[in-house]
Amino acid sequence: MDFHSFDAFNAGVKAGGLRNRSEIRLLVCYLLSAIDAPVEKDVLVNAVIGEGLANFFELNEAIDELLHTGNVQAADGDAEALTVTDDGRHSAELLETTLPRSVREQAVNATLRLMKLARNRRQNHVQIDALPDGGCNVTFLLEDEKTEWMRLTVYVADRLQAETVRSNFLEDPVRLYASILDALTKPPESE
Repeated sequence: MDFHSFDAFNAGVKAGGLRNRSEIRLLVCYLLSAIDAPVEKDVLVNAVIGEGLANFFELNEAIDELLHTGNVQAADGDAEALTVTDDGRHSAELLETTLPRSVREQAVNATLRLMKLARNRRQNHVQIDALPDGGCNVTFLLEDEKTEWMRLTVYVADRLQAETVRSNFLEDPVRLYASILDALTKPPESE
């Protein structure tokens, strides 16, 4: 592996990002090893690209190459979820210090954040209903496989505010639930 030459496209890569194909392949193995759980390919790509750590085309080519060489595999027959193999994990352990610590940390944090957001979107639902006055009713549904924990509808002034409220809810739906429960179960203050 040659880690000394810049041989990758750098469009969309910020300063300090990876411009070497070997480093990009290593980052994929490192990420999957550090997460130690199946990661959807689009989540991995969006995390790395979103942080400006590698070029989109180079990253996808690296993933394809790692799949071909057996360093990465599809998780449980799901072609869209990736895991690292023992060979890929071994490479990541041997060479992880080749990658800048800031790149490793940014990639792992961004991937974990996007995995949480993807899980929240699968498990929680937000419905936006436009109203004749230009406002919207936004209904939040927090549930798991067995229980509907909360259904809440709020009025907002417009579609932009509705989308903002939706995004904030999906970032951390439990925070909203806990805040409402806390407010409703707090004993009244004596005057």
